[in-house]
Amino acid sequence: MKDIIAQNQGRIKAIIKKLTGSYNEDIEQEIYIKTWKNMNMYKEEGKFVQWISTLAANVCRDYLKSKQHQAEVRKVGDETLLDRVAVGGRQEEVIDAKRRQKIILKAVDTLPKKLRQVIILYEFEEMSYEEIARKTGDPVGTIKSRLFNARRLLSEVLQPLKGE
Repeated sequence: MKDIIAQNQGRIKAIIKKLTGSYNEDIEQEIYIKTWKNMNMYKEEGKFVQWISTLAANVCRDYLKSKQHQAEVRKVGDETLLDRVAVGGRQEEVIDAKRRQKIILKAVDTLPKKLRQVIILYEFEEMSYEEIARKTGDPVGTIKSRLFNARRLLSEVLQPLKGE
């Protein structure tokens, strides 16, 4: 199980962050528990990475539907209301930030596979050039080039956000 966690931890954290809006250690632990409990359900037909990623996405969706999450949202909602009365406009900033985040994630999803892979590993999983090179088997120079090209494409696609 240690190997599975080590190999997939960055991906799992990125999925949690993308689907819930922030990292949550409890969700990550739940994913590993479900992975361990359901290892017998995994069939060698597909890639293990896809299986565990789907399992992670399902756990995140279950969490978002849960009473615990709804209670947290209500609590934060009450605090946000107080903040808005006291500070003014805070809720609009949060909504705007979430809207921008969704636009950025959609733009990343449109990148060609190799560019998308590098930008996710570097920006979301916070891996170094060398770590990415080891993981992909590509030279560090290729990683740097792909990262440059991914950023250039994202800059073009996200140009409207720069004016905001």
